[in-house]
Amino acid sequence: MLPTGVEAVTQATVVSEAQDQISTGLGFLRTAFLVFAFVSLFVGAFIIFNTFAIILAQRTRELALFRALGASGRQVMTSVLVEAFVIGVVSSAIGVLAGIGIAILLKGALNATGFEIPASGTVILTRTIVVSLIVGTLVTMIAAFVPARRAARVAPIEALREAQDRPGRSLRFRIVMGVVVLALGVAPLLYGLFGTPSNGLQLVGLGVALTFVGVAMLTPLIARPVAAAIGLPVRLTGVPGKLGRENSMRNPRRTAATASALMIGLGLVVFVAVFGASAKASTTAVLERTLKADFILISPTLTGFSTSAAEDARAVPGVETVSQVRQAEAKIEGGTAFVTGLEPGTFPVVSEVDAVQGGLEDLANPNSIAVFDDTARENDWTVGDTIPVEFPATGSTSLRVVALYAENGLIGDYAISLDTFDVNVANVLDTFVLIKADEGADVAAVQADLEKALSAYPNIEVDDQAGFRDRYATLISQVLNLISALLLFAVIIALFGVMNTLYLSIYERTRELGLLRAVGMTRRQTRSMVRWEAVIVSVMGALFGVVIGIAFGWALQQALEPEGFSELGIPGGQLTIYVLLAAILGVLFAIFPARRAAKLNVLEAISYE
Repeated sequence: MLPTGVEAVTQATVVSEAQDQISTGLGFLRTAFLVFAFVSLFVGAFIIFNTFAIILAQRTRELALFRALGASGRQVMTSVLVEAFVIGVVSSAIGVLAGIGIAILLKGALNATGFEIPASGTVILTRTIVVSLIVGTLVTMIAAFVPARRAARVAPIEALREAQDRPGRSLRFRIVMGVVVLALGVAPLLYGLFGTPSNGLQLVGLGVALTFVGVAMLTPLIARPVAAAIGLPVRLTGVPGKLGRENSMRNPRRTAATASALMIGLGLVVFVAVFGASAKASTTAVLERTLKADFILISPTLTGFSTSAAEDARAVPGVETVSQVRQAEAKIEGGTAFVTGLEPGTFPVVSEVDAVQGGLEDLANPNSIAVFDDTARENDWTVGDTIPVEFPATGSTSLRVVALYAENGLIGDYAISLDTFDVNVANVLDTFVLIKADEGADVAAVQADLEKALSAYPNIEVDDQAGFRDRYATLISQVLNLISALLLFAVIIALFGVMNTLYLSIYERTRELGLLRAVGMTRRQTRSMVRWEAVIVSVMGALFGVVIGIAFGWALQQALEPEGFSELGIPGGQLTIYVLLAAILGVLFAIFPARRAAKLNVLEAISYE
């Protein structure tokens, strides 16, 4: 009974198709959250490693007594790994419950802001719980492996001496392993950025992770001199500052491990900041170089709008040229690409595209296409070649290359005429409209007339060149600010690591702190000493993060230079704020360890067993 092309389906089919569509549309969001979760686990691994290293150092006598009673090194190592397993399971279970609670709160927050989610129950999949428990436990055990091996090497004779941090292997071994891991990270990172692999994103992610590990392994080599340099101004504050500086220099491995967690989190934040500044600078440079229009009609939501708006704009006095631009998706060479529809006769008047061969006016010929020069070189296309382009509405169409151009800032990699666009695209809407005023016309008056003439289109705004550039810069900032906000959670986790390390080091230095109190150090001076130590470690991690973040930002900018990222932007003021903020937060997170140190009972602290 149904006409050709129409089918009857069940309700279950409609629901299933809708679910698949939503799942596909939100796939990028799921991927983004998984990336941030990985970053948080990566930072947490450094904290777990540092915690086990300090705790096992404090239990040196206990472990040595086990060895003296006949326990083998393997048994000691196994006991530590079992301990890590139990901690990992319990902590992961708490993390799962906390994550479910956060998801419920997030759903409520989105509903409160108007982004309503259908009123169904919170979906908790079994695989989510299982994977979270497994990943959390494995990360804990892997991070505890090296401290466990170190504990296995405790000799029975060490039961006779006081607890202290074991030095571990020589720095020579650390240098060799650090260089190897760094090379293993830099190689896939550079190949993923500058090569042409099919799995470039995965290679970049692997390279970034290994590079962070390699840098973290090598930081003990410079931790002592860097801590000394950062602490030079601190020495001038008096004895507490001097002692805090000496404490941060005492154990470069521990200082480096604590600072490395902060380095990773802040390094990624700095990388996003540098990338954002480069994107905004490059976008501004491209628009200044290519845009010749006086006004741009655009939707605030960057969606399409009615093509009749351009006709109304042409009737405004003082308007010389109106050029419509449309965009649609198509398949080219097996991949999805955006194809831009433009008016061949008017577009060169309002934009500079620097034709390499041919010209955009040749798009007036039927079934023709212009291609960005770099894209043409990658596919070995030249003027005169015919390439298949598949549109959703009309299927595959053969288009002949009539021009190659050098600037793709406004029109992307592929351009066709509006006539060809309208034939192959079902939903015809303008993406933006470029308008040039008559020479000698009052630009402000023309803009006012345009706004009045287009008042019937509430989804259209009239921007001048500066406003158009600012709009794109603002859009980039909004996206990158969201990413930075999520990455800042890793920084918070790292600062908890600083607090955790200080707490544990206070227990380890109980007798030392007791002796300092016994010879006259006040509680206030003790608190000040611990806070200065936290400041030095936090600033060190922040500086390392700034350096490596700028390096990653530069590498990505260089890799994307053929795509239009021609400018490297380094937001110096923003990076300075990050370093100062790390120092301030270091002080805040050191409040509780400092209070703990100041409250130690002097007699109990200096007493022997």
